Amino acid sequence: METDQLSTIFAALADPTRRAILARLASGEASVKELAEPFEMTLPAITKHLKVLEQAGLITRSRHAQWRPCRLEAKPLHDIADWVEQYRQFWDESMDRLEDYLREIQTQEQKNDSSQP
Repeated sequence: METDQLSTIFAALADPTRRAILARLASGEASVKELAEPFEMTLPAITKHLKVLEQAGLITRSRHAQWRPCRLEAKPLHDIADWVEQYRQFWDESMDRLEDYLREIQTQEQKNDSSQP
């Protein structure tokens, strides 16, 4: 995945309103009006958020007669998960090394305590 696209996705996810919209779309398609209901903002403001999400590839919008549903697109989220995974592995390995080090210190302390009268 290109870094620029990754940056675009992260920028879209940086806003709590957009994350809430994605959370809502995770349960199924919704219209702009339905997506706007929980927020105290205008429909044009919600539409701006939707454009950012659409440009990041996180949602698609279609048209069915008068209804224009928005739909979550999971691939960019999968790409983010893949990117984050490499850092999770780093942290897991770091924690394993720390755990080994702490065990070593405890073993040394126990040896020192048992050798003293």
